[in-house]
Amino acid sequence: MGQNFLAADREQGFLLPPDVRDWLPEDHFAWFVIEAVAEMDLAAFYGAYRQDGHGRAAFDPAVMVAVLLYAYARGTRSSRAIERACEEDVAFRVLAAHQVPDHTTIARFRQRHEDALAGLFGEVLALCAEAGLVCAGVLAVDGTKIHANASERATCDYERLAREVLADADAIDAEEDERFGDERGDELPEPLGTRQGRAKWLADAKRRLEERRAQEARPIPASRPARLREAKRRLEEEHRVEVQANADYEAYRARGVDKTGRRFGGPPKPFEPPATPTGKVNTTDPDSRNVKTLRGWAQGYNAQAVSTDRQIVIAAELTNSSADFGQLGPLIEAARRELRAAGIAQPPDVVLADAGYWHHAQIQALAADGITVLIPPDAKKRQGTRPGWNGGLYAFMRYALTTPAGAGLYRRRSSMIEPVFADTKFNRKIDRFLPRGRAACRSEWRLITATHNLRKLHQHQLAAAA
Repeated sequence: MGQNFLAADREQGFLLPPDVRDWLPEDHFAWFVIEAVAEMDLAAFYGAYRQDGHGRAAFDPAVMVAVLLYAYARGTRSSRAIERACEEDVAFRVLAAHQVPDHTTIARFRQRHEDALAGLFGEVLALCAEAGLVCAGVLAVDGTKIHANASERATCDYERLAREVLADADAIDAEEDERFGDERGDELPEPLGTRQGRAKWLADAKRRLEERRAQEARPIPASRPARLREAKRRLEEEHRVEVQANADYEAYRARGVDKTGRRFGGPPKPFEPPATPTGKVNTTDPDSRNVKTLRGWAQGYNAQAVSTDRQIVIAAELTNSSADFGQLGPLIEAARRELRAAGIAQPPDVVLADAGYWHHAQIQALAADGITVLIPPDAKKRQGTRPGWNGGLYAFMRYALTTPAGAGLYRRRSSMIEPVFADTKFNRKIDRFLPRGRAACRSEWRLITATHNLRKLHQHQLAAAA
């Protein structure tokens, strides 16, 4: 008797079921995404198209949104990979209704509807609230570092930027001289003058500058010469902020008394600023920063999230600051805003965060609103307490975390928020942003967390039906 194998006849003809509903099981995630999109308010997408019907027909936004939500939930974000999946993957073919949008169309749809895609976070959160998955009694706050679509090798100082800008201008002039003879090309502006600055006021001035940049949300240019000019402009802008901070500080010292009326002591040490900006900026993504991770430094962003005890993300924000200090108050305010938009009136009762979020004023402000905040004043790596952090709120927080109730609550923090980042960065392999610029990366981060919530909602429905 010969060897026994299953027959492999690649010439055998087959017919798919005539009804597309028979192509996938009833509980498949693709059907759930289609049903979820049908419940969402997509007016922000449809409002961007002409009402008279003129022009070439566009892909239905509901179809594109369903394809993108499913792709992000599966960890597929490349436009070319999504296009290929619409041809080869049965689930994508069902979602796209047998249409195959090319990768350029997918990429332009994401760029055109950047704000609307970020708004899907609230739509998914509302669906989770309707299913009873959102309980805001205990919230966990944490952040994770995600690489930007840029390399740290593209970070340059002012002198290198100036050389590259000048070299680029020389190349343009040479090319135009060859084409136009004696005609002149564009000229670079003269370097801006500098005055004395004061380093101790610079941090607050630069913080206000970063807030203004975040509100402006200027897109990152696509061409490298334009990015070089934008990076140079930013360094010059930061230098102007330093100069203005010095002028404000000198005026403050000239009064002779501080805000409380006390007279100043000796005059401050003179500060001689450099003649040119000393900072560095990344020429690929000027909004990104060199942030500290567990494995060293990376060019990227600090992605923040607020999660419930069922690992539902109720707030997702993005900052380019490496430290978590100062993020607690804005994150809880964002969580309140998202909860109100989702129709949840229950305010947070307890907020859990690690030692990096310790901010005296923000903790007291939240406590004044009736929110219990549990944050250890001392990091795990530190042996003993921080120097000078004794008594008052520090001692009270250390005591609260040693009580059975406080310790029991705080033990829940890691299981509430860490799996969100693990699912994102390891299960779905999303550890780098695709777009460039803080505004675009924030929109993608909200879309990433929205698809995380969508998967949790699908799992909940499957468990309820079992």
